[in-house]
Amino acid sequence: MSGSPSVSVLIATKDRERLLAETLAALLAQRWPRDRYEILVADNGSTDRTTDVVEAAARRSDAPRVSYRYIATPGKSHAVNALLDEVTSDLVALTDDDVCPEPDWLSALVSTFGETGTDFIAGRILPRWEAEPPHWLSAALHGVLAIPDNGDQRLIVGPDGDGRHVIPIGANMAVRMSVVRHIGGLRHDLGKLTGTLRTGEDHEFFLRMVQAGYRGVYEPTAIVRHFVPRERLNRSYFRRWLYQNGRDVARLESAHIRNVRRVLRVPRYLWRQAALDAVSMVKAGMAGDQRERFTASTRLIWFGGYVRDSWCA
Repeated sequence: MSGSPSVSVLIATKDRERLLAETLAALLAQRWPRDRYEILVADNGSTDRTTDVVEAAARRSDAPRVSYRYIATPGKSHAVNALLDEVTSDLVALTDDDVCPEPDWLSALVSTFGETGTDFIAGRILPRWEAEPPHWLSAALHGVLAIPDNGDQRLIVGPDGDGRHVIPIGANMAVRMSVVRHIGGLRHDLGKLTGTLRTGEDHEFFLRMVQAGYRGVYEPTAIVRHFVPRERLNRSYFRRWLYQNGRDVARLESAHIRNVRRVLRVPRYLWRQAALDAVSMVKAGMAGDQRERFTASTRLIWFGGYVRDSWCA
């Protein structure tokens, strides 16, 4: 592995000492040279033993460099951007404090950069369920839980690729640091904030990369396992999250996507999709298919959020 690119792994965390300890243990178990990667942790206002957890990982004799930084300004985007300012590596890999990367995660990411020459990578995300998934939950809604499994084939990510549906998210993505230096970090007015379901920082960053001409791939061998807490497995959470996400995506697309035909300020294809979803919901209800009925109804809720912010922008 002599001469391999160096990698900085970035994690933003708040009050998740147990889950963070599991994440750090998985990162310390990577099959990648200890002198070719580092782990940078941004503590975004924790009141638990997060500091102790990071220090314990750093003291391990087999550990790479593990860095801790306290970021008082609320918001994941603030925490991640603070870490980006410290990166000196060629590549940046982002994951979350409730994620366990597989042992070959870093190796797969670096190999993919070398094989494809790509600028950014979306990796594969599989679930770690705290409780059995409810019967009404379909795989089509796994994106709400940040566990979108995009399959076992490498795909080209972007408007012209076979992975047009893939959007890199912070649980498992990697990017060349040169790209970050060119387009900047995450938007501070987007992303996770305690007490809200605000989203969109990853989506907006992706749109900026594509607009700047950068190329991406989805790599199925770069696997992480994302913890899904029991309290999110209820219908109310999905409805609230999707409505907020519809609003967030409407704002992003109005700013970044111009070449689309609109009716009443909403893309025409979304009106067609909403009509199809309404029909699907009715048919599923008549057939007693609770899973499809709930899936279609939440797509309409997402559309409602999209319309709201399209009209109020």
